[in-house]
Amino acid sequence: MFKIDMRSRTPIYEQIIDSIKELVVKGVLIPGERLPSVRDMAKEMTLNPNTVQKAYQELERQGIISTLRGKGTFISEDIQANNKILKRSQLMEELKKLVVEAIYLDLSKDELIDYIKDIYDDIVIKG
Repeated sequence: MFKIDMRSRTPIYEQIIDSIKELVVKGVLIPGERLPSVRDMAKEMTLNPNTVQKAYQELERQGIISTLRGKGTFISEDIQANNKILKRSQLMEELKKLVVEAIYLDLSKDELIDYIKDIYDDIVIKG
């Protein structure tokens, strides 16, 4: 269910965060849905429980999940309000990847901005 790439340079806890956010944005995980416990997820994914705990703490800080002591960890009920924030956060991550790729291809900042403006105009004008 959760995508983790052990060879990635992205820390595992961040991959867990990104994976859960992606599943929320796609509607796979819905408000009120219970997530695996820290121990269960760590065991299932053969990870250190501290790694999973770190991801859960950050998701809780961001308002994506909530933990009810003795009951479990759930996707926040008010996630719909946070959904736009989530989508913008994902967009920023994708833009970072795009900028890295542009730098690798020796595009200047101005060239990249021009490309983005052209694409934006094509979409808005042509619909």
